[in-house]
Amino acid sequence: MVEVFKTNVRDARHANRLLDLIHQTFTQYTANFDLDDCDRILRIHSSTGLVEPGFVISLVQDFGFTAEVLPDDFPLAHGIF
Repeated sequence: MVEVFKTNVRDARHANRLLDLIHQTFTQYTANFDLDDCDRILRIHSSTGLVEPGFVISLVQDFGFTAEVLPDDFPLAHGIF
């Protein structure tokens, strides 16, 4: 599973430090940042199933930044619900 977060991380050094912390804390996660995106995306893939957003958000907040889950945007096809 992949979870995508909007963050306020702007600096590559901070992003790399957070990635180190995420990988050390959650060994089953693979994470990366896209700081060029307007939402400064943090993507996390779990090799064992679900990503626990609350734990990731807490870790990012403990480092002094914010993170929030970006909702999946699936357009409705021709009014089918």
